[in-house]
Amino acid sequence: MANTKSAIRRIRIERRNRTYNRFWKTRVKNAVKRALRAVEGGDPAQVREAFDLAQSLIDKAASKGVIHKNSAARKKARLFARVRALLGA
Repeated sequence: MANTKSAIRRIRIERRNRTYNRFWKTRVKNAVKRALRAVEGGDPAQVREAFDLAQSLIDKAASKGVIHKNSAARKKARLFARVRALLGA
């Protein structure tokens, strides 16, 4: 248990940040999974929509500092490679 006032405040702040970060990371993870399921389904329109949503959420999470910008770029690149393989673009 924290003893100083500043340590107690840090615990409170970390709890708040953990909740915020978990919210965004979960949204990103679910959007990526939804996009990968769409790729497996094979419908190009659905793939495009799911990919755009996933890409948007990844960028938002990176801009908010939840994930690192390089991690976001890597996620988008790997997801786009799967989408490109399906769409043949």
